[in-house]
Amino acid sequence: MQVILLDKVVNLGNLGDIVKVKDGYARNFLIPTGRARRATQSAIDEFNARRAELEKVAAAKLAEAQALGEKLNGMTIKLSQKAGVDGRLFGSVTNHDIAAELTKAGYPVAKAQVRMPNGVLKMVGDYTVSVVLHTDVVVDVNVQVLGETV
Repeated sequence: MQVILLDKVVNLGNLGDIVKVKDGYARNFLIPTGRARRATQSAIDEFNARRAELEKVAAAKLAEAQALGEKLNGMTIKLSQKAGVDGRLFGSVTNHDIAAELTKAGYPVAKAQVRMPNGVLKMVGDYTVSVVLHTDVVVDVNVQVLGETV
């Protein structure tokens, strides 16, 4: 199926590109999330009429993500978890925990935007975690996992 992209999609294309994708990917993800439309002639004409507006919205999203990225880049957050004497955590620190801590600090981040180095953190220590704010904006956040002995 051919679709016209209404937003930049990673590993697929930029705004306005007409790309061929599998039917299920278009029907189940791209079209329902508003990132694409079927590439019919009427959809292409409508896109060309709205192109300036869509580019303006995309530029605003990028500028907002870059502003948040400048504030977040190199930031350090501290998380406390129960741990044994050897430094292993009882449980783990997940992307949900990091996103909740960043949101509590005043930086709205969804857990899907947090990219963990090995999925979860299971030891006390310092880690670097990537936060993807936009397809073009990726920042690193330092996470200190502190252990509370039981």
